[in-house]
Amino acid sequence: MGDAVELSVGERVVRLSHPEKVYFPERGFTKYDVARYYLSVGDGIVRALRDRPTMLQRFPDGVGGESFFQKRAPKNLPDWIPTGRISFPSGRYADEICPREVAAVVWAANLGCLTFHPWPVRRDDTDHPDELRIDLDPQPGTGYADAVRAALELRGVLEELGLTGWPKTSGGRGLHVFVPIAPRWTFTQVRRSAIAVARELERRMPREVTTAWWKEERGTKVFVDYNQTARDRTIASAYSVRPRPHAPVSAPLRWEEVPGAEPEDFDLGSMPARYAEVGDVHAGMEDAPGGLEAALELADRDEREHGLGDLPYPPEHPKMKGEPKRVQPSRARKETPPSSPPPSPSPE
Repeated sequence: MGDAVELSVGERVVRLSHPEKVYFPERGFTKYDVARYYLSVGDGIVRALRDRPTMLQRFPDGVGGESFFQKRAPKNLPDWIPTGRISFPSGRYADEICPREVAAVVWAANLGCLTFHPWPVRRDDTDHPDELRIDLDPQPGTGYADAVRAALELRGVLEELGLTGWPKTSGGRGLHVFVPIAPRWTFTQVRRSAIAVARELERRMPREVTTAWWKEERGTKVFVDYNQTARDRTIASAYSVRPRPHAPVSAPLRWEEVPGAEPEDFDLGSMPARYAEVGDVHAGMEDAPGGLEAALELADRDEREHGLGDLPYPPEHPKMKGEPKRVQPSRARKETPPSSPPPSPSPE
């Protein structure tokens, strides 16, 4: 695997063990290549992670080996990497790493971390998200082009609500749109806003977009995964490497790039050159956070005028007040006893 190397990263020296270990056999990319990649997009990945409690998706033996999600900060965490305490819906808590410099990202890469999953909060206020995150997830029979059409319509919906979306590829077939907001609302309110946005998008594109939580009801549409805004749900950060054979990355885009971009355009090999040319195209994302007043007003109107209340939470989440039953529709139909036949008329 080769001797360990020491990388100078800003004011830090980060030790990289087994730098020649192959992480992506199809492309031949090694652990050293992953570390060099994160160095090449350093300002961008730090901007996406700064002071955010972050879960690490680790692949110690590369994408072909076993993997796991690490929520709690490793025991060997250097004292120069801060942590943030977050609480889960279960009431338990964890101290997660909160990267503030590129050296922290490279340190995590040495542990086999390919993908960083930051919370939508900062370590000094972990109960009030400062991002509303929208995941456009193409269902079977649809693809990236369908997600693009949904994203372009979504941009207009957000603007009408006084919000600004920042798109990026997911690293797969979908698109993510991050919306910076002032940290004034709870997770429940942010999720309610996401549902209202999703329903408005569904109204405008009923044949292409769905908010149906149950897969059997989604059809060949793009699913707006509103539950990515629930507490303890995270989305891969911008610039994160994704664990697929061709080593794609989650690439920030300008809106004018969205129609012509392809997920395959952005990977461990190509992204450094793009970054060197255009820099972090989301660099100004946090300059003007929006408010959720209009989105919450839309949610109120949906409930008042259309009877549209809450939608199901993820299965591991505690039952919430006003939430509909978490029963798959086909199963619910099977479990519902048939109604009794009307009694026979009495003889005359």
